[in-house]
Amino acid sequence: MEIKLGLKENWKQFTLLVLVNMLVGGMVGLERTVVPLVGTEEFKIGSDIVVFSFIIAFGVVKAFTNLVSGVLADKYTRKRVLILGWLVGLPVPFLLAWGNSWNWIIIANILLGISQGLAWSMTVNMKIDLVGPKKRGLAMGLNEAAGYGAVGFTALLTGYLASRYGLRPAPFYIGIFYTVAGLILSILVIRDTRDYARLESAQVAQQQITEEKFHKPDLLWVFRETSFKNKNLFAVSQAGLINNLNDGMSWGVFPLLFISAGVSLEGVGWIKAVYPFVWGIGQVITGPLADKIGRKPLIVWGMFVQAIGHVVIGLEFLSPFMSGLIGSILLGIGTAMVYPALLAAVSDTAHPSWRASSLGVYRFWRDIGYSVGALMAGIVASFFGLIWAVHIAGIITFLSGLLVLIRMKEKKPYE
Repeated sequence: MEIKLGLKENWKQFTLLVLVNMLVGGMVGLERTVVPLVGTEEFKIGSDIVVFSFIIAFGVVKAFTNLVSGVLADKYTRKRVLILGWLVGLPVPFLLAWGNSWNWIIIANILLGISQGLAWSMTVNMKIDLVGPKKRGLAMGLNEAAGYGAVGFTALLTGYLASRYGLRPAPFYIGIFYTVAGLILSILVIRDTRDYARLESAQVAQQQITEEKFHKPDLLWVFRETSFKNKNLFAVSQAGLINNLNDGMSWGVFPLLFISAGVSLEGVGWIKAVYPFVWGIGQVITGPLADKIGRKPLIVWGMFVQAIGHVVIGLEFLSPFMSGLIGSILLGIGTAMVYPALLAAVSDTAHPSWRASSLGVYRFWRDIGYSVGALMAGIVASFFGLIWAVHIAGIITFLSGLLVLIRMKEKKPYE
């Protein structure tokens, strides 16, 4: 069968991958509202750092899995790695629902981190492979809209189920459906896309890359190039880390902060849901916008909008629920602006021959942000209170946007 690059030419497989990524995102949404409260109310954990330890474990494991996912994809095909991600994720909802100690919750999040690092990375790489260079922003917008829209929907649904039937096990039943459906779809209907990347690579001139680097870039070379040697990739990587620092902070802090402020469990569910939901759906707009106006404006202003969202959460003249809801909407808008633009910027800069590995390195730094955010929040909250974890995150986010403004230069994608 002849293969061609493009969204129109590959819309059926692209649509199936969007559906699969909705299921991948839903697995993260399982934890957004309920798990921190399981730690404080069911297991009676008094330390913020210990409560946030499940996020730290998830972030570290997912980050390192991202780092090797591109290498695994190039060696064993994208489809096999996607299936492996679902297999690793199968025990997760059972452990979350019935684990009888906090250690089982940590183990569930280690498995979830591996599963997400493999499965979500593959849906990203496979969509980029299919569409080619001209529609990357749109492709990433649709991919992340599906994933984070599902995160928001599931966070809201678990909050509702928890308020009606208790913190466990009812909210986690839907995770069993997600894992089984995702595994079946990945085995039966998803096709591998590595040949599409090879086709694009063959069409690209070897510009700005030496012959040796073009043919045999090892992971160490790609890690250095993506992490600090290439100014654009460095700017993108640090912005990705700070973006997910916000997510990691809010994941642990928001349920505890707003419950302590008198917000109901359903209200916390709405606050937790609106952030990833706006983040997800907004990317349907910001993804193609990144193709039209460039990556840098969306990244810079997206970081600034997130910083404003943190300020709103601290406003005392609003009720806790309203400040949380408005602040979360602004966080979602800002994240929607940066997320597809960051992924597309990496794809613009990295050559197709080492793009999967570069995306893995970028996603390593981005998802380390979960752990950094949770650790920062735990330490700051222990000394100054939960609200100061929000304030510190806002300051760091603003500085990150300034760094992108200064260091990053718009780059035309490979065509």
